Amino acid sequence: MASTQPEWPDSKAAIAGHPLHPMLIHFPVAALIFLVATDAAFLWTADPFWERASLWLVGIGAFGGCIASLAGMVDLVFVADIRRKITAWCHAIVAIMMLSLASLNWLLRYQAPGETLERWGFFITLLTAALIALAAYLGGRLVYEHGVGVDIDQS
Repeated sequence: MASTQPEWPDSKAAIAGHPLHPMLIHFPVAALIFLVATDAAFLWTADPFWERASLWLVGIGAFGGCIASLAGMVDLVFVADIRRKITAWCHAIVAIMMLSLASLNWLLRYQAPGETLERWGFFITLLTAALIALAAYLGGRLVYEHGVGVDIDQS
């Protein structure tokens, strides 16, 4: 009897069939979301600890996100079924915008500690968090609606 299940696209960036992108993205996302809290704590208390914590978190988020995005980019470029999905392209574009902002945020903080956070840092942090939410929504649609990176073989 023929299966009525659709063919789901497989990930090319995978270890033992487990896609790398969803494995790698959790820590950078957590760092960039927690950055909102450490920035707010610094603005509230002016304690330099929170400024240092924010610098580390935005660095982990930006650099870790770049590594995770490489795995996602491999799938986008090398898997035709993923490449054909508008949701995949939207997810990639939003993720690139978010990583660009996170990288800018880190660079500004690294070059001018103390000054940047009060001027632009918190705004960039909030914008980055909003883009993370949008990228997460689109990534969820890729998994749950389009089956990207999902193994449904139950034989």
